[in-house]
Amino acid sequence: MALATPLRHLLAGQPAAPEPTGTTASLTTQRAFPPHNHRGRLRARFAASPASPGPTRDVATAAAGAAGRPTVLVTEKLGAAGLELLRSFANVDCAYELTAEELRAKVSLVDALVVRSATRVSREVFEAARGRLRVVGRAGVGIDNVDLQAATEAGCLVVNAPTANTVAAAEHAVALLAAMARNVAQADASLKAGKWQRSKFVGVSLVGKTLAIMGFGKVGSEVARRAKGLGMDVIAHDPYAPVDRARAIGVDLVSFDEAISTADFISLHMPLTPSTTKLFDDETFAKMTKGVRIINVARGGVVDEEALLRALDNGTVAQAALDVFFEEPPPKDSKLVHHENVTVTPHLGASTTEAQEGVAIEIAEAVIGALKGDLAATAVNAPMVLAEVLSELSPYIVLAEKLGRLAVQLVAGGSGIKGVKVVYSSARDPDDLDTRILRAMVTKGIVEPISSAFVNIVNADYVAKQRGLRVVEERILLDGSPEVPISSIQVQLANVESKFAGALSDEGDIRVEGKVKDGTPHLTLVGPFSVDVSLEGNLILCRQVDQPGIIGKVGSILGKMNLNVNFMSVGRIAPGKQAIMAIGIDEEPDKEALKLIGETPSVQEFVFLKL
Repeated sequence: MALATPLRHLLAGQPAAPEPTGTTASLTTQRAFPPHNHRGRLRARFAASPASPGPTRDVATAAAGAAGRPTVLVTEKLGAAGLELLRSFANVDCAYELTAEELRAKVSLVDALVVRSATRVSREVFEAARGRLRVVGRAGVGIDNVDLQAATEAGCLVVNAPTANTVAAAEHAVALLAAMARNVAQADASLKAGKWQRSKFVGVSLVGKTLAIMGFGKVGSEVARRAKGLGMDVIAHDPYAPVDRARAIGVDLVSFDEAISTADFISLHMPLTPSTTKLFDDETFAKMTKGVRIINVARGGVVDEEALLRALDNGTVAQAALDVFFEEPPPKDSKLVHHENVTVTPHLGASTTEAQEGVAIEIAEAVIGALKGDLAATAVNAPMVLAEVLSELSPYIVLAEKLGRLAVQLVAGGSGIKGVKVVYSSARDPDDLDTRILRAMVTKGIVEPISSAFVNIVNADYVAKQRGLRVVEERILLDGSPEVPISSIQVQLANVESKFAGALSDEGDIRVEGKVKDGTPHLTLVGPFSVDVSLEGNLILCRQVDQPGIIGKVGSILGKMNLNVNFMSVGRIAPGKQAIMAIGIDEEPDKEALKLIGETPSVQEFVFLKL
């Protein structure tokens, strides 16, 4: 079995419908992943097992018809290079200016949807997709037009293209900054109207002025570099920006109030979220230095446009340069757009030839990668790990799902699973080991075999919460070399009955543990019994009295039934006492073979488990 199997099952299948229970899930969460600048796809892949026998649904082929190609719907214009790349892999339907009703009608026929900023991908869109839509690609940075919660609940991966237009957006911000300071747009219009008004359009210098950058991400930091080159003093506010990164550019991170109250120019580069919507309102403008100048190439919604208009009229804000608006396009009679001290452009931040092609290629690569089963580095609603870390964890991801799948099959019917503990033994410092993907895979392994739920890396925590499944994690810090990320993973199911008593630990919980050996997942512990069996194919566990001949008898039964044994291991408490025999087999045994194993003298119990 290849460990580098694509992550197909993690992004394919039917979404899990909410099933509220009386128990609220308590999910332990690790620290948030910091933003990163890695472009492209994370190439490490995951293996996954189907929840039930039969053909596996592959997102790249499942609903694509006889041609075996997925279908991608593109609802807004995309660069030619990106479209060409998509067409090399999928059937592409370009349908522009769709109404909401038309989009809902089309979305159930496609596997991926590519949009820009104008298309709203609402909860109704995901519901209309009926489980087929696996990827939404946002050609650009902002994802406020995509309902991320609905996407996550549907198990749909959302990817964006955050790097290709960074420089273009920064350049446009600086262009507006300079044009506003020197009244370029107004002077141009005046001269073209036949006027020569040099004295009317006296501007202000940028050298020595203080620029406050609100939002010190990719674009904000690029604006800072360019503003420093113009001789400006640059400060920034961003509660999530690393201090050392800002200092490396020569920028001081300050509080929100200090930034807006000391700046001569304010450039907005923050995302549109519930906390930033209309953040710049009457109260905020009142704290600014009189005569401040504002640039916005981020999101129109972060500014209360009526409040900005009042601030312009009363002189608090001397000028504004706006590339984005709350409503796009803005009303033709907008007082803000027509204000003599406002410079406007029609959302041109990413509108360079180079940026458009770059965004198109970046989003096409991310969408294709996700359809193939790769986890995109630009996914915005999935746990993110750097590519090299993901590659290192790949075999442990396989192990985590298989342990979850094994554990749940050991639960006797009627036992409701509520408490799951995942224990990681590692010599690495906990801060150097993020286990969210592993937790998601344990959840997948536990939930899918016993329900109609579809679980993937996007919605694992949500599905667990909806089912009242409390997943906690524990770290055991080992001595030794930290070169190996994880020594072992143990899955414990508490307060359940077991169909195989040998899997119960001394504390009474179902307990299975595994390790990765030479890149292959191995089962190393069942209850109190140590075993060593490769987690490939299927598994038979037998608990018997430790005496000669048992292994031969069971092996003989399997041989007569033409069942190939690929691995066998025996663990015992002490000589002559109880032992567990773990047998790996390629095929699924029939009822007669299992009956004969159960009738073997000294075999006290056995269980067949699908991996």
